[in-house]
Amino acid sequence: MTTILRGELVRLRPAVAADVPALAAIRATPEVAARWRGGEDLRAAVAESLADPATEVFAVEYGGRVVGAVQWGAEEDPEYRHASIDIYVDPAVHGRGVGTDTVRTLARHLVHGHGFHRLVIDPAADNAAAIRCYRKVGFRPVGTMRRYERGADGTWHDGLLMDLLAEELT
Repeated sequence: MTTILRGELVRLRPAVAADVPALAAIRATPEVAARWRGGEDLRAAVAESLADPATEVFAVEYGGRVVGAVQWGAEEDPEYRHASIDIYVDPAVHGRGVGTDTVRTLARHLVHGHGFHRLVIDPAADNAAAIRCYRKVGFRPVGTMRRYERGADGTWHDGLLMDLLAEELT
């Protein structure tokens, strides 16, 4: 059975090999490339992410076309069980609620469909638009992870750890 999730604006379906060109093109846009590195061969990087058994990747459809991807992974140790989310969306649809609807739709699936009590997401600390998006869903800042990830410029940048408890999901 294929899991298809429907939000108010978006449809999330498992990403497949045929989505690689569209997703690689989105990853190549300057706005996304600044946050999601993938090396020289973005098609290979996207294909590799689809094949990773530790994550489930959904294609984000809006207006009948693929406009991004959202993925999740889990820490299954019962003492620390939680899920994490990562997302990228085509800048052509930024500002329309696509990201918020995508994150909310996946969060509901993880809480109600998989029984997670806690979700985490970790945007760059300077990514104000992403942080606003995640706050709308109910995520709260936990703390700054100093020099958390290497940017495209080769320097280390801070990340913001945010989490959401099931009862806080809006």
